[in-house]
Amino acid sequence: MTKTTLANEPVTRLSGVGPALGSKLERIGLSTLQDLLFHLPLRYEDRTRISPIGAVRLGENVVLEGDVISTDVAFGRRRSLQVVIKDDTGLMALRFFHFSKAQQNNLSAGSRIRCYGEVRRGRSRYEIYHPEYTHVAPGADLEETLTPVYPATEGLTQARIRKLIDQVLALMADGALLDELLPVEIRYGQSDLREAIEIVHRPPPDVNLKLMLEGKHPAQRRLAFEELMAHFLSMRLVREQIRQYEAPRFETPGDFCRKVDGGFSFAMTGAQKRVVEEIQTNLTEGRPMLRLLQGDVGSGKTVVAAMAAAHALENQYQTAIMAPTEILAEQHFINFSNWFSPLGVTVAWLSGKVKGKSRTEQLGNIASGAAGIVIGTHALFQADVTFRNLGLVVIDEQHRFGVKQRLALREKGRQEDGSTPTYPHQLVMTATPIPRTLTMSMYADMDVSMIDELPPGRTPVTTAVIPNTRRGDVVDRVHDACTRGVQAYWVCTLIDESDQLQAQAAEATATALAEALPDVKVGLIHGRMSAPEKEQVMNQFKARTLQLLVATTVIEVGVDVPNASLMIIENPERLGLAQLHQLRGRVGRGQTASHCLLMYHPPLGEVSKERLNVIRQSTDGFVIAEQDLRIRGPGELLGSRQAGSVSFRVADIVRDRELLPNVREKSLELLRTNRGTAQALVRRWLAQPDAYASA
Repeated sequence: MTKTTLANEPVTRLSGVGPALGSKLERIGLSTLQDLLFHLPLRYEDRTRISPIGAVRLGENVVLEGDVISTDVAFGRRRSLQVVIKDDTGLMALRFFHFSKAQQNNLSAGSRIRCYGEVRRGRSRYEIYHPEYTHVAPGADLEETLTPVYPATEGLTQARIRKLIDQVLALMADGALLDELLPVEIRYGQSDLREAIEIVHRPPPDVNLKLMLEGKHPAQRRLAFEELMAHFLSMRLVREQIRQYEAPRFETPGDFCRKVDGGFSFAMTGAQKRVVEEIQTNLTEGRPMLRLLQGDVGSGKTVVAAMAAAHALENQYQTAIMAPTEILAEQHFINFSNWFSPLGVTVAWLSGKVKGKSRTEQLGNIASGAAGIVIGTHALFQADVTFRNLGLVVIDEQHRFGVKQRLALREKGRQEDGSTPTYPHQLVMTATPIPRTLTMSMYADMDVSMIDELPPGRTPVTTAVIPNTRRGDVVDRVHDACTRGVQAYWVCTLIDESDQLQAQAAEATATALAEALPDVKVGLIHGRMSAPEKEQVMNQFKARTLQLLVATTVIEVGVDVPNASLMIIENPERLGLAQLHQLRGRVGRGQTASHCLLMYHPPLGEVSKERLNVIRQSTDGFVIAEQDLRIRGPGELLGSRQAGSVSFRVADIVRDRELLPNVREKSLELLRTNRGTAQALVRRWLAQPDAYASA
């Protein structure tokens, strides 16, 4: 009798899975029995002991057991079912906002239940919202080991997912086949795949609870290694696919590139020259360049992009430059116009605010090729934007854009003249330094260039960390600076007043500062203002009409006002180190000694102290990024790759980062020796293995 192969069996084979449940499972990428096995727990809950109600603390997840003493429907802002349970130590309210009459009857006074959930503050006592519960007899057995919590979707409860996975585990125990794809010499650790899968889904009673909760059990590491390999391999395969396409083959840089270089009011640094040469080499190869350009705040990435655009123009190709905000896009437009307009190049500007006749004119210049350089925001990849001969795409601040947005712009330059499609070259820039460990694993599809030298004349920024109890001293310092002709930023981390987050609202702060400093011209800018309003305020600040700019983090990237040499950041403990470093980069852009004051709300936790100390001691973006990765995690560094396109099932790029060099080595070995297995591994772990196939 032929044994079942789990990778080939649909989920509808399982008991209780009809078309409706099958479609819900498919929505979260679960089509086969193997998919269910690799639908791994997000975390574990410890339900192995009952807590006395009188001993619980706010925010804890607890198992409680008690007798129901009342069940009432409460009518307030939202109708809810409130059930109060009692044990020997106290009372606890359970609140259900979605309930049925049957559930209400089922939770009648006198019944005994065991429930699990997070303790919250209620109106008159602690409460648990929507706890998981079951009716029990006194002395009923407890869970013997950790309870897995799975990624779910609407209409798919944890209990149902657990039952489905139990069925698949039973089939595997009866001999159903789960392919062990990795040969022994490439595998991580001693456990085989089946054993690791069983432990991760159903930890045995004698499992090391601490290791499981931390994600460091050998079974979890075994699976994390395989998953990291799958992601690395997917990007290497994409890289190979990209290199099979064709791209415009540029000639070696000539007179026009030399003219652009000679037109700058400064000499490029050695690092800029090196990176320009790396890009120029790519552009002459006839294969699509996909290069990540990293550079710290103020390192001169825009100049490097300008030299790449000059190379495209010299070969009769257009360049599109996309920035995430109107402010940054407009600054690029001003710089590129200053550099290229004297040489007879038309620089087009396209954003959401360009409308009517002006938009029609710009679209015409782009379509005819009259505009050699096109700068804009998301508006660049809208359907009515067509290029005559797009040869280079530059994406600034890449972590603000998803892969799909980048692809949509690249498709504007796709041509089908021959049997192989031709694509434009891509230069992807970021001022958020990415640690090397992440670069080599998460950006394995890209070549990476780094500008590791700042232009001469930049003054280092002195950073101080002070409590907001010294707010009066800080206001006096701002007054003294503005009186001396210096401009300053005052950065608030929220727009609306919020007691919970204890952050000063930008509007309230601007009003208070204007009252405290009547002889200082105070402006305000935040993300909820319209683009024309923001532009007007920034222009006033650049023209020195405004001396003090109160802002939210909307000024994080791209704002260049050399006369601004003082920055105050309120509640810095709420921001990541990379974001603080970006904000601080708005000062220190001129010849004046610059200062950044981080005004925190005491008391600070140990982690916050450590993070603020890092930013105080270092101005090196790469050092800061490594520390941010260690302390906070990779989300902010990786942007859409971490938050959207790449979501890990068991791996954690911070916790498992020491695996990454080995992941890279073993992946490349597998590609060399068994390409088919590498492709099968990608299919197993990535619900959509083609996510980057056109990247």
